[in-house]
Amino acid sequence: MSGGSPSDRSTANRPRYEVFVEYTGRTALVVIGPVSGRYYRFTYPGARLPVDARDRAALRQIDHLRIVE
Repeated sequence: MSGGSPSDRSTANRPRYEVFVEYTGRTALVVIGPVSGRYYRFTYPGARLPVDARDRAALRQIDHLRIVE
């Protein structure tokens, strides 16, 4: 059987490390992580989402997003 065990496949697309990002804008915002390719949908002001840590540097450059430690 190729592709590893089922547990290997289920965790293959998960980021190894996550950080949280908070949206401080007024409406909604969708961002595509430049490294992970993940879509982050901030649907309301104050929304907090876990993001792939590899996208952290790029997301911190976007107005109305802040890293939450």
